[in-house]
Amino acid sequence: MNILFFGPNGSGKGTQGAILRDKFKLAHVESGGIFRENIKGGTELGMIAKGYIDKGDLVPDEITIPMILDRLKKDDCKEGWLLDGFPRNKVQAEKLDEALKTSGMKLDYVVEILLDRETAKNRIMGRRLCVNDNNHPNNIYIDAIKPNGDKCRVCGGELSSRADDQDADAINKRHDIYYNSVDGTLASAYYFKALAEKGASKYIILDGEKAVPEVTAQLLANL
Repeated sequence: MNILFFGPNGSGKGTQGAILRDKFKLAHVESGGIFRENIKGGTELGMIAKGYIDKGDLVPDEITIPMILDRLKKDDCKEGWLLDGFPRNKVQAEKLDEALKTSGMKLDYVVEILLDRETAKNRIMGRRLCVNDNNHPNNIYIDAIKPNGDKCRVCGGELSSRADDQDADAINKRHDIYYNSVDGTLASAYYFKALAEKGASKYIILDGEKAVPEVTAQLLANL
């Protein structure tokens, strides 16, 4: 089972992705995680990507695409994967579609989580990352997943916040990219939606306003 996820930053893609990863034993391929791995490892592509990420800019295709495609070819993806955070524009969508077809990989489901900009922004500024697993849900502004003080509500690990999560200008810039339906991320989602309407895959739309368990139930009911 191969799944492609869309949703604005703050919509819960990581949380829902982690649930599917555990339930179906999928490789959870998250573009931000790939960037962080390359940055932490000091790779050349990672250092170049960091400069763009720190400013809230979109990492160029010539850097992003090689990282993503290399990841999808690893052994843990052979039994199925969930791709989150990529593609972010129509050109990337077209290149991903082409690469999947060339590699003989079928895209089974495309998931889009709907959430308005203001709610998404508040969720970003309130989220906290667990040192043990970044996908453990912790957010100081959401009652259902508030951390236990400064500790992860799931495992008790230390929490931190990303600097760019506290930068309102950077968040707005990222959302400008996502909500752009002409040549931004929504344009890439709509590219795959059009393919799904022709029977290439199943397109699932979720209500991101709902609580995590409700979104999960809606998602599983459509798979």
